[in-house]
Amino acid sequence: MLITALLFLLSAAAIYAACEYFVNSVEWLGKKLNLGETATGTVLAAFGTALPESAVTFVAVIAGRTPEVRDIGVGAAMGGPLVLATIAYAVVGVALWCNRSRLGRIDGRVQVAHARLARDQAWFLSIFIVKCALGLIAFAFKPWLGVLFLLAYALYVWRELKDEPETSHDEQLEPLKFQPRAATPSMLAVSLQAALSLLVIAVASHIFVSQIEAIGVAMHLPPHLVALVLSPVATELPETMNALIWVRQGKERLALANISGAMMIQATIPSALAIFATPWLFDVPLVVSGVLTMLAIIYLWGLFRRGNVDGRALILVGAFYLVFAGYAAWRFW
Repeated sequence: MLITALLFLLSAAAIYAACEYFVNSVEWLGKKLNLGETATGTVLAAFGTALPESAVTFVAVIAGRTPEVRDIGVGAAMGGPLVLATIAYAVVGVALWCNRSRLGRIDGRVQVAHARLARDQAWFLSIFIVKCALGLIAFAFKPWLGVLFLLAYALYVWRELKDEPETSHDEQLEPLKFQPRAATPSMLAVSLQAALSLLVIAVASHIFVSQIEAIGVAMHLPPHLVALVLSPVATELPETMNALIWVRQGKERLALANISGAMMIQATIPSALAIFATPWLFDVPLVVSGVLTMLAIIYLWGLFRRGNVDGRALILVGAFYLVFAGYAAWRFW
């Protein structure tokens, strides 16, 4: 148990340190590709940090030899969006409010393009509703519909890249950590730092999730409780860490764009894989997870649609995850 606790802490520290390197490199990569901050967060950062959990889903649903193992992939495809829509946004709210004095702000207002974030929430919600509806019915050609989710993500990326960036990288970026003395680092150094930091994030995330599962076994927690409540928090840790780092730097636009983009990936790519390889039929806990995710998104959509969002309002969305955790504990324990 002592070794498990030590690996748990060391892997969490490694994820945070690697995320520091990743966010530093992805900002430079976005600048070199002439992308705005929002596109950098929604496409580059989100795709990079979503790779570990997407890999978990791929291995579970494609290589899984039993229905129980493949069900883990379905749970991951549903648990990821719930964590991102609740805990990740709540972390942004907490970080923004706690760092307002250090950032020289008089309040905890979120400085982003509210209309664009509201549009992202509506886009995600429409896809997520279809995704959940498919989990309630069974029909022969359902696996073919997985292609539609891949096309939906491709359309989302195309829209993000073609949109005129509302803010380019005009502010001075921190020096690339692999080339701290270079005013403009080379593309090779930027790419190498991004790739190596992602590798560390992937390995450390795998270790972190394993320790979460080991702690669950040691505490005699039901496997379903660990799979639905604890494991998704662990797999979405890189996105949450990225958001925390960017908010501390006063770049909540990048933080929220990263979360928004990761949510779109979680709503499409892992779901497509699971629809291809499993019956994609929900039990009651998955239905509850889906309903709470939709309620959280509707709440966020309302906030961003009105504009002038205070960080404290984002903290409240974390309550939806607490409700699900309480329900799961009641059901499985």
